[in-house]
Amino acid sequence: MSHSYKHNPFTGWHDGSDKKDKQLANRRRRRKNRVRIRDGAEPVLDREAYDMEWDGKGRFDPDKHPEFMRK
Repeated sequence: MSHSYKHNPFTGWHDGSDKKDKQLANRRRRRKNRVRIRDGAEPVLDREAYDMEWDGKGRFDPDKHPEFMRK
């Protein structure tokens, strides 16, 4: 059971889901590809990095928030 609990008190901070950010990024990519195809260039198949509303990672007190120590 060594993988059931986190060993370091760090977690990512963000509010809610990344769904909207991913939708917007994919819409931008599809739009760029439509324009490239229209202009006679090859479409770009690789995905660019998403531009997320991510707040990063931070340390928390495991005594105050033991629920964050679960994986």
